[in-house]
Amino acid sequence: MSGYRKLGRTSDQRKAMLRGLVTSLIVNGKVETTDTRAKEVRRIAEKLITTAIREQDNFTVKDVPVSAAKLDAKGRKMLRSATSKHDAKYDVVEREMKTKQVQVDNPSRLAARREIMKVLYENHTAEGKRVNSVNHLFNEIAPKYRNRQGGYTRIIKIGPRRGDAANMVLLELV
Repeated sequence: MSGYRKLGRTSDQRKAMLRGLVTSLIVNGKVETTDTRAKEVRRIAEKLITTAIREQDNFTVKDVPVSAAKLDAKGRKMLRSATSKHDAKYDVVEREMKTKQVQVDNPSRLAARREIMKVLYENHTAEGKRVNSVNHLFNEIAPKYRNRQGGYTRIIKIGPRRGDAANMVLLELV
C-alpha cells in the first residue's frame, strides 16, 4: 500500500494541484474541495504549520546601515545641482545613512523556510498585490497555533457535488 492517494492524476499534476490547494488554505484560511483531496491537503498543511511553529522564534535582529533619500517638509526628495566633467548640469538626490533593524534567520529556520517554499506558491490578492505565503505562514498562522498540539484543520462535509456526486467538503483552519 502506498503512502499517499494518487487522486487519478499523474505525479506532476497531482503535486501541482495539492500545492495550489495548500497555498489557498494557508492564505485564505479555507478551501472547498472533494473529501479525498482535502484529506491529502490536510496532511501536507499540518506538517507545514508544525514546522513553522517549531521555527517561529528562531531568529536574531541585526542593525544594518541603509542609504535613504533626504526628504523635505512636504515629503519630497531633496535635490542639489551638480556639473559633470563635460560641463553638463544635472540634479542629484541628497542621501543620508540610517540604520534599520533586520530580522536574520538562524540556519535551522532558514532551512525550514526553504522546505516550506518548495510546497507553497506565491499568491496574489484580488487587487493584484503579491502575498508571500511563507511569510504569512510564519507571521500570522504560526503564532495563532503556538500552544496547540496538532489538529490545525477541520473538515466540514457539504454534500455531493452536482454533476458527478463527489463528496464535497470545506477544509478550514481551526
